[in-house]
Amino acid sequence: MMRPSLTELTAFMAVATHRSFRRAADELGTAPSTLSHTVRALEERLGVRLLNRTTRSVSPTEAGLSLLNRLHNVMNSLDEALDATAAFRGNVAGRVRINAPRVTIAYLVREILPLMTERYPDVEVDLVADGRLIDIVSAGFDAGVRLMEAIPKDMVAVPFGKPVHFLCVASPAYLERAGEPFTPHDLTQHRCIGHRLPSGKLYKWEFERAGQELTVETGGTVVLDDEDLMIEAAASGLGIAYVVSWIAEPAIAAGQLKPVLTSWMHPPERMALYYPGHRSVPPPLRAFIDVVKFQPSV
Repeated sequence: MMRPSLTELTAFMAVATHRSFRRAADELGTAPSTLSHTVRALEERLGVRLLNRTTRSVSPTEAGLSLLNRLHNVMNSLDEALDATAAFRGNVAGRVRINAPRVTIAYLVREILPLMTERYPDVEVDLVADGRLIDIVSAGFDAGVRLMEAIPKDMVAVPFGKPVHFLCVASPAYLERAGEPFTPHDLTQHRCIGHRLPSGKLYKWEFERAGQELTVETGGTVVLDDEDLMIEAAASGLGIAYVVSWIAEPAIAAGQLKPVLTSWMHPPERMALYYPGHRSVPPPLRAFIDVVKFQPSV
């Protein structure tokens, strides 16, 4: 049996991952009919069906899923081997485009970019603030950053940085006036600063204690879509805000804000850079990944 070509394996991985010839063709810059012919040639070469096809869907067979899982590791190793040659051709250069929520971009600017600029001065990092969980491939991004639980299963995730905590905070003046909530249910008697998601929906505040999970629909007179503004509103006494801890820490240290309901907050979550595992990792992205991995995790 002749060994399959890299083109055939790349075509199969794209179709099996997207479960669509059209979306795979868009990613690879070719025609769906060309991909269909390539995958059929691979199946004939291997003597086994890799994809189940109907007029409305495409899905990997058991053999196809097994091959896909193994190819992810093989392609990652191949990318690392190819990237290792960068040292022989000079400095890594080019652009890496990253999609992330605004609050996460603030972290990247503060913690990641200084080291990135020092190590790889010829790499341009293009950061786009977007709170929506988009298809980074079709939108033209090399990678995205999200909390681990929000990352699609077909992506390679690289956890980095310290665990992310969420806090409920309010100004001392507000708490003196309205009293301190002791359970999430008490929030119904308080003014809460609403968080509007990119979808337009209001975020429901999530809590957990001793295995008990609660979701609370809060009410108030202020709704914002920016966490920095939520901190400012809370510090001004407009109510209680639910925010990422590192955004609130300066105001807490200055005595402008006080955490409440600390025993009810969710366990810390990990933040991660994610990117497609079935395509070659360009050197600028590999450089960014190397810097991300250098960040302390405790």
